[in-house]
Amino acid sequence: MTQYWLMKSEPEECSIDDAINAPDATVPWTGVRNYQARNFMRDGMKVGDGVLFYHSSCPEPGIVGIAKVASGTRPDPTQFDKKSPYFDPASKREEPRWLLLDVKAVKKTRLMGLPELRDTPELADMVVLKRGNRLSITPVSEAHWNFIKRKLVGG
Repeated sequence: MTQYWLMKSEPEECSIDDAINAPDATVPWTGVRNYQARNFMRDGMKVGDGVLFYHSSCPEPGIVGIAKVASGTRPDPTQFDKKSPYFDPASKREEPRWLLLDVKAVKKTRLMGLPELRDTPELADMVVLKRGNRLSITPVSEAHWNFIKRKLVGG
């Protein structure tokens, strides 16, 4: 059964354009350093699941594209790289703490910004809009996925 997710990326790290221009329009989703988000990747996300590609920590945060999960999880190499901002000295190669998976960009869309998301009654209970939510990966209901996809790409 297909599931749906919203995945946040800072555009300077990996933008929707970066993903679309990557080989096979596929990028490794590195740098996740929250246990709940990691557990979503490890336990919930499957190849083929739908992804709302969301730009965060930028002047206009919001959904900027449609993507899909393109691989299962594997250890995130940035946790072992001392030069990486995502280096984790407590993580061991034999017992990696952090994972990544590949995401394939399917379509760049217009920006569906945070104000529009908040002002749309049909999306009022989206996890990403809940007070205090700061997770980089959140589940998206099928109803929300279908509504957003219709608004952004039709059908």
